[in-house]
Amino acid sequence: MPASERPRERLQKQGAEILTIAELLAIILRTGTQRENVIEVANKLIVKYGGLAGLVSADFHELSAEHGIGPAKSAQLKAALEIGKRLSVLPTEKRYQIQSADDAARLVRMELMYLDHEEMHILLLDTKNQVVECVKRYKGTVNSSVLRIAEIMRPAITRNCPRIIVSHNHPSGDPTPSAEDIEVTYQLAEAGKLLDIELLDHIIIGNPLYISLKEKLNW
Repeated sequence: MPASERPRERLQKQGAEILTIAELLAIILRTGTQRENVIEVANKLIVKYGGLAGLVSADFHELSAEHGIGPAKSAQLKAALEIGKRLSVLPTEKRYQIQSADDAARLVRMELMYLDHEEMHILLLDTKNQVVECVKRYKGTVNSSVLRIAEIMRPAITRNCPRIIVSHNHPSGDPTPSAEDIEVTYQLAEAGKLLDIELLDHIIIGNPLYISLKEKLNW
């Protein structure tokens, strides 16, 4: 592989964010086999296990048995994926502060963007926009998710949190809001006014992009 196309060199020159998932995995795996280069090995794993979500849940020994992997590389891969999981939701004692839509998306996107079903997460915030808790609601199908305004607001009421940010994913990868997404957002904003709970944003997570309905609708 030409030096200019090697993932490690590309990361050094252009940054990690421009690399594909296969290239990032290739850096973790480091070497390929006699028959396949490391990117080809990484791509085979992605296809077989259905992406990062499948690799996260894959059995360690099953991964170790893959050609070109073995226990050492399997351990490296599992350790890196576990770090990503733990970073996706910071512990509440850290009191992660939300200052922008990017901050909110960064907190939930790794957990939501690779799901094959719809899921909603509710960020409960204090008066300084610090995250008190991230509450998971509604594991739905690929096409729909049942939404009840009262159930979305209930965690903020019980935890006495004055602000919330709602986020959910589109399994298709396209974060474009549906008519239902927009309607629910307006309903939540109105309900929040009655309950004295401010809806700061509704974030739709795609793959790899997201959309802030606060910015899009400017409510």
